[in-house]
Amino acid sequence: MPDQYVYLALQRLELAKRDRPPLFAEVDLVSSHEPWTQIPPLIPWDQVGNGSIFYRHPVDTTSMRYTGQAYGRSIQYTLRALFGFVQHYGRKNLVMIVLGDHQPGHIVSRFGVDHDVPISIIAHDPAVLRGIDGWGWVDGMRPTGGAPTWPMSALRDRFLTAFGPRPAGTS
Repeated sequence: MPDQYVYLALQRLELAKRDRPPLFAEVDLVSSHEPWTQIPPLIPWDQVGNGSIFYRHPVDTTSMRYTGQAYGRSIQYTLRALFGFVQHYGRKNLVMIVLGDHQPGHIVSRFGVDHDVPISIIAHDPAVLRGIDGWGWVDGMRPTGGAPTWPMSALRDRFLTAFGPRPAGTS
C-alpha cells in the first residue's frame, strides 16, 4: 500500500472529521520496505481515489540489480509523500513525529551498522518546537553527524516530560 494512499486514508477517515477531539495515531508506512520493485510516482492528491490508480504502475525488475539505488528511491518517495501530505493537508495544529523503526536490511546497509534511526518532529506551532529546545536537535529532516542518539525509552521519557499530562494548576 503506497504511503501516499495511507496518508490520504488517515486524512479521510480521521483528520477530516469536524469537531473531533485531538487524535494520536500511529501510522506505519511500508513503501521503504523491500523489495522496492514498485515505487509509485506521487500523483495529485485528488486523483488517488480508492488507490486503484497505483495498480497501473509496472513492477520494476531492474531494481533488484541495483538494490541501494532502489532503496534510495523508496526513501525519496516516502519523504515526498510525507512533505506533500503536510503541505496539502497540514493544519496549524498538526504535529507529526516521524521515525524509522529500523535500518534497512543488510543487503543495503551491510553488516556492522548501528541501529540508530533519525527522528523528526514536524509542527506548525512554534510552541511545540520550543518544547524540545534542549534536546540538541537541528532544524530540518536530516540530522547532523553530531546529532544525539538515545534509546527509545529515553525518547519516550523526554517526550512525556515535554508534552505529557501536567498536574492540575500547572502549565
